[in-house]
Amino acid sequence: MGLNETQSAERVHIGFFGRRNVGKSSVVNAVANQELAVVSDVKGTTTDPVRKSMELLPLGPVLIIDTPGFDDEGMLGQKRVEKTRQVIRETDIAVLVADSTEGLQDVDRQLMEEFRRNKVPCLLVLNKTDLLPDAEEKLARGSFPWGQKDNEGNAEAEVQAIYVSAQDKKNIQELKEAMGHMKKAAAEISGLLDGLVTRGDTVVLVIPIDKAAPKGRLILPEQQMVRAGLDLGASVVVTGNDRLADTLDSLKEPPRLVITDSQAFKQVDAIVPDSIPMTSFSILFARYKGTLKRQLAGIERLRSFPENGRILISEGCTHHRQCGDIGTEKIPALLKQYAKKPFTFETSSGRGYPEDLTPYDLIIHCGGCMLNDKEMQYRVRHADEQGVPITNYGVALAEMNGILDRALKPILEASASAHSAPQERA
Repeated sequence: MGLNETQSAERVHIGFFGRRNVGKSSVVNAVANQELAVVSDVKGTTTDPVRKSMELLPLGPVLIIDTPGFDDEGMLGQKRVEKTRQVIRETDIAVLVADSTEGLQDVDRQLMEEFRRNKVPCLLVLNKTDLLPDAEEKLARGSFPWGQKDNEGNAEAEVQAIYVSAQDKKNIQELKEAMGHMKKAAAEISGLLDGLVTRGDTVVLVIPIDKAAPKGRLILPEQQMVRAGLDLGASVVVTGNDRLADTLDSLKEPPRLVITDSQAFKQVDAIVPDSIPMTSFSILFARYKGTLKRQLAGIERLRSFPENGRILISEGCTHHRQCGDIGTEKIPALLKQYAKKPFTFETSSGRGYPEDLTPYDLIIHCGGCMLNDKEMQYRVRHADEQGVPITNYGVALAEMNGILDRALKPILEASASAHSAPQERA
């Protein structure tokens, strides 16, 4: 990713859905103005979600996702349908492409129900309008509320709709404008450090340089935290945990906030005076993505962990696990000391979040910097629906190191100063 490029998790995710052969990929190519997806008359040409980053005003940076047909068949077809369901979980705006010559089918209605269940706003695109006898009249309508009766005479939910012809590139600009005016759900905070830091403050970021640290670069959450501080007009000081004491001594005034990698919580807590607020990257990311309050509830399970309990340690990114890996080594080792009970654990990474979570007594999730807020909220909600407690790396590590109250104090104070408790977006 380039230095000035908006990373995927921060873009508005727009997913294109529908049956096979309704022209989803043709519509996507027309919107992107390039041959992003392979187009064919053969059903099921799109076998995997295809992703493209682009700018779409007035939304700004977006991620366009073309999905396999939701009516795919056979063993492979069902796997493709499941991939489409996974895309819905991370989608901010859904574009349902239907064949205008056939009208809405049962599969389209199933997709609408999936959108409703996942709280995703939907725009209905009626493609192949060029094949209709009154094509010009239909195309001239622009976007309009669509609400008709299904085959059994029941009223369907009303959605915004637009007639297009991907073949003739008709109403594509109107489609872009309609998508652009479908607003992404507003967050309670717009930046990682909102309410915590103001112009002129100093923020110290503590970044351990160990075996797991990538050579020659900062990882994404560290980059984003630097930018978040600069955006607010703060001075951002980056240091290693072995240089933290000297760094604090070199400052004329105490920093407004110290943010550490959760792995270094114990060492940083011993160095930073109680008078200086301290928290972690992953706790701030949970707050930013609207899941912190619900992940705090998972601490009760950690405190009363059952004998021979089973844990899922889940990460949103995929990386080569090395010696000293936080998920497979550091958290299990600390948990063994903390719980003083036998347990087993499994790991998941990337989009491989299990559908069935009931075998687990607790889920410990990363901060989710590589996942958009929609996906992170789904994961927490999915755990809640199955009655499985979930927490995150920063919260769990702070608790196991005996400093959870301290790590949460800056956030609770920021919330109190805003005169309102944090609101969940899930």
